[in-house]
Amino acid sequence: MTKEAEAAAYIRERIHSSPEAAIVLGSGLGGLADAAEGATAIPYKEIPHFPVSTAPGHAGRLVAGRVSGRSVIMMQGRFHFYEGYSGLELSFAPRVLRALGAQVFILTNAAGGVNLSFAPGDLMLISDHINLTGQNPLRGQESLAFGPRFPDMSNVYDPELRALARRCAQDQNTVLREGVYAWFTGPSFETPAEIRMARTLGADAVGMSTVPEAIAGVHCGMRVIGISLIANMAAGILPQPITSEEVITISQEKGPKLSSLITGILAGMKPA
Repeated sequence: MTKEAEAAAYIRERIHSSPEAAIVLGSGLGGLADAAEGATAIPYKEIPHFPVSTAPGHAGRLVAGRVSGRSVIMMQGRFHFYEGYSGLELSFAPRVLRALGAQVFILTNAAGGVNLSFAPGDLMLISDHINLTGQNPLRGQESLAFGPRFPDMSNVYDPELRALARRCAQDQNTVLREGVYAWFTGPSFETPAEIRMARTLGADAVGMSTVPEAIAGVHCGMRVIGISLIANMAAGILPQPITSEEVITISQEKGPKLSSLITGILAGMKPA
């Protein structure tokens, strides 16, 4: 039995259900898990082989329950390259979630705005990403057990789910931006020169997560959708320093808007 299978077996014994969707809740965005019906929470440290989240604003637990009538499993906290985790370790959680039965993978994050028309508090539907790290979670022979050696990345972010997100935002009178997310390793925030480079390359937002999860999710057969909460404008745009406290504060203030959008997406998904 693989480590992923062992972790999934342990979780399955605790939740007694097969989730339709898995959701990763980014920095300061864990509130949706607190609203789940019939919730069961499992700290990461109790799950065999599971990494442990050390990032600020990440509770570090799985929460299984029902949201909008759907069986879901949510990660309150994720894992980052800057925490010292390898690509293989970053791919572990998506593979476990897929082994539990999740077919839809909803990724959220707090991001820095690169597009000059954005403002803190905006939501951005991820249309594509740029991997600026030189890292890939599928590196190594272990990945061959979960999907093809050279997976297609033409539509990482599922077009049908993105169309559903747009309809839900319209129904909720929520402005939903759309754009490209660029992945930097962190933990240092980007420099103004790096942000100018990212904008030239076509990025609308930057962050330190999401991309490895999206790649691993597509590789093992999940339909992926990603939504960024623009928590701050990236370096060099405003005459002020960037702090992690600012990111978490804005995320917590505007998180309910993102949670509402996710509940709408879950409600509108086609039956499996």
